[in-house]
Amino acid sequence: MTHTTIASLRLLNQQIATPRLKTAKELVSWMGAMQAQDYNHAKWAIGVRLPHLTEIQIETAFNKGEIIRTHLMRPTWHFVSANDIYWMLELTAPQIKSAMKSRNRELGLTESVFGKSQEILVKVLEGNKSITRDELSVQLNKYGISTDGQRLPHILMEAEIDRIICSGQIQGKKQTYALLSERVPKKVILTKEEALAKLAKTYFTSHGPATLPDFIWWSGLPVTDARKALEMNKPTLISETIDTETYWFADTVSTPSTIPDSVYLLPAFDEYLISYKNRRAAISIDHHKKAVSNNGIFWPIIVVNGQISGLWKRTVKKDTVLIELDHFRPHDQKEVQLIGKAAETFGRYTETKTEVKINKT
Repeated sequence: MTHTTIASLRLLNQQIATPRLKTAKELVSWMGAMQAQDYNHAKWAIGVRLPHLTEIQIETAFNKGEIIRTHLMRPTWHFVSANDIYWMLELTAPQIKSAMKSRNRELGLTESVFGKSQEILVKVLEGNKSITRDELSVQLNKYGISTDGQRLPHILMEAEIDRIICSGQIQGKKQTYALLSERVPKKVILTKEEALAKLAKTYFTSHGPATLPDFIWWSGLPVTDARKALEMNKPTLISETIDTETYWFADTVSTPSTIPDSVYLLPAFDEYLISYKNRRAAISIDHHKKAVSNNGIFWPIIVVNGQISGLWKRTVKKDTVLIELDHFRPHDQKEVQLIGKAAETFGRYTETKTEVKINKT
């Protein structure tokens, strides 16, 4: 196995190449969780893997509560299936709480403050209400809970990982919060061992080939737990060693040498790049510095035959979407044509015409 093969298998396993799933809920469940701090880009992360769906259809699944946006794992915003949210929060919350303890103390956020805040949140949200962050801030202050500075995001995150609140329905273009118990009334609960085994199986099946350090980075789990999770799945996984690193993956697809003539415009923070600690299978060190900023911003990427070869951005106009390309290297005529087709795919997703502009080569 080579790094090129690893990239090709990841395209297949992540449902980017030859997608096989039908709904947003199925896709998010297959992936385990999908990083989603930029909501619009995160919708496209689903859309590029479900090319038969439009942005409106994916947002409808979100508004129905089939997929939920909340803080998980590392922690940061993620999409997660309604079927998985309870057990995944149960598994990853202790590590998040430990990581946030010092900062919460600095902000004067005690268990008493969190408890009172969550009582208020339940009171103002019950009845299947979806309320914006700003509106919740007003209510918390009204009942004596200061939301100055960074207190509000920490109060809301604690309520998320305590399984009190989660994403609600979009209001215009604004995100909202709702009660998790009302948004997802059916709870799927697993033991810790069951949850560890399921999370590792999901990751190495959907993101493989990947290493143990990759899984530790993605999941945010303590090393001991992550290693245990992998050990429980080794009998059903295949492994290959490259440069002393062992890669694990499920035997669910045939191993291609390459995926020829494939181009994808992937969104910011896409799982294809962000979900691995070691990303050299898909991007060189020099190009990595262009695709990922020093402060951890993952830009939208152009992927040609599994390799990241540039960046792109979209600008919404009145009746078109302008897609601007910044290439890391010259692209031949066939690649340029395929990039154009990838832009058309994005246009079908947004149900608008696309205009492509190459800024540099």
